[in-house]
Amino acid sequence: MIFRRRRAARAARAGDASGAAPAPASLLAPASAEVLAQVRHLELRVRRLVDTRFAGEYRSVYKGQGMEFADLREYQPGDEVRSIDWNVTARLRRPFVKQWVEERELSVLLVLDRSASAHVATRGRLRDEVATETAAILAMAALRNNDRVGLVAFTDRVEHALPPKKGRRHGLRVLRDLLALRPVGRGTDLALACRQAQRHLAHRGLVFLLSDFHDATADHALRVLAARHEVVAITVTDPADEALPAAGVVTFEDAETGDRIEVDTDDDAFRTRYATIAAEREADRTRRLRECGVHRIALRTDAPVIEPLLAFFRQRRGGRRQAA
Repeated sequence: MIFRRRRAARAARAGDASGAAPAPASLLAPASAEVLAQVRHLELRVRRLVDTRFAGEYRSVYKGQGMEFADLREYQPGDEVRSIDWNVTARLRRPFVKQWVEERELSVLLVLDRSASAHVATRGRLRDEVATETAAILAMAALRNNDRVGLVAFTDRVEHALPPKKGRRHGLRVLRDLLALRPVGRGTDLALACRQAQRHLAHRGLVFLLSDFHDATADHALRVLAARHEVVAITVTDPADEALPAAGVVTFEDAETGDRIEVDTDDDAFRTRYATIAAEREADRTRRLRECGVHRIALRTDAPVIEPLLAFFRQRRGGRRQAA
C-alpha cells in the first residue's frame, strides 16, 4: 500500500492522476535526444562510481567465477586432495585428480520488477529510480570485468529481454533500455521472471533480481533458479513500508490494483499495528529468501545505493576467504 499524496512530477512519471496504465503502443520509447542525453548522463555518473569505488569490490568476488573441467591426470604429491576424482580412482585403482580451467567470463543477468508499485515513493527517490541506478552500476562493473550482461524487465508479463553480451556498445544499450522502457503491465509475476532468467543462462551465471519479494507463491521458482545460478535479491524499501507518520486522514492506494482505503494516521493504535505488521512482513521475507538460498542487498529510497552495494561485496569477499 502507498500514500495517495505524491509530488506532481512523480505522479506524471508513473502515469496520469487517475493511475491509468501507459498506452501499450510501444514498450520502448524512441531513442530521442532526451533519452540519449539521459543515457549519457547516467553512464558518466555511474562510471565515476564504478571506477572510483566499486569495480575492485566486484572483481574481487566474481573474477574468474566458476571453473570448467579440462582433463584428468594421475595424482602427484602436493596435489589438493579435494581434487581427486574418486570414481575414476576406484575404477583404475590408482588416484587421479581433476584439472580445471578458470572461466574468465561470467554471464550476469539483471532482472528488474517494473510493476506499478515501483513508480511511487513517499520520501527520497522512486523505487524504480533507485533500481535503475543500481542496475546501471552492476552492469558497468560487470562489463569492466569483461563479463556478459543481459537484462529482463517484467511486470505481470515479460516486458523486455536482452540476452547477455559484452562490450561498451552493449552496455549503452542496457542503459538505454533501462531508461526508455514504458511497461504495459501493472502487476507482478516473479515466478515468470525467474523462468525467463533460466532461458537466458545456458550455464551457471549471476542473477541480480530487483523486486519486493512479497509474493510467497514465487518461492518455488526462485528456489529452482538459485539451485543452478547465484541469485542476489535486491530490495528497495520506502520509509512508509516500515512506519507511518501522523499525517491525519490519508488515502492509501494499491498501485497495482487501484484499490483504495482511507485511514486516520493520527490514531496511535493504528500506527502501532501498522508497524508491527510491517516488521512481521519483513521478517517473513528475510526468512523466505534465506530458505530459497538467495543472498540479499537491502536498499532504501531515502539513502544512496553505493554503500549497501559495497558492504555486500566486501562481506561476500570475506566469506570466500574464510571458506578457502
